[in-house]
Formats: sequence, structure tokens, C-alpha cells
Amino acid sequence: MEREQAIEQIQQSAKQIALQLMQIHPVVPSLEEETIQSKVLHSLHQITVELEIVKKQLIMLQKRDGSSEL
Repeated sequence: MEREQAIEQIQQSAKQIALQLMQIHPVVPSLEEETIQSKVLHSLHQITVELEIVKKQLIMLQKRDGSSEL
């Protein structure tokens, strides 16, 4: 697999993960347990932050690859 293909696949997977996380967030209040809700929301936030780090690294890699083509 070429680097561009790998980047594209990771970006698409990251997008799907983000969409799934957005579906979890609105149902957390239904757990009706404040401590659990808090932990779940905190964990969702941490996952989102880590996912954004992955996406930013891919963007940096794409920019670096693009600048070498000039």
C-alpha cells in the first residue's frame, strides 16, 4: 500500500470513528448515573483529542509530501 492510500484509509476510518462518537454523546444522560456519565464523557473527550492528534499528524505528512513535489 502506498503512503497516500494509507493516509486516505486512516482519514476515512478517523471520520467514521468521529461519527460514532457523536452518536454516543447524546445518549450518555440516559445512563442516569452521574459518576458514570462523567467518566464516559471524559473518556469520549480523551478519545476525541487523541483522534485529532492522529488527523493533524496525517495533515502534516501530506503537507510535507506535497512540498517535496514543488
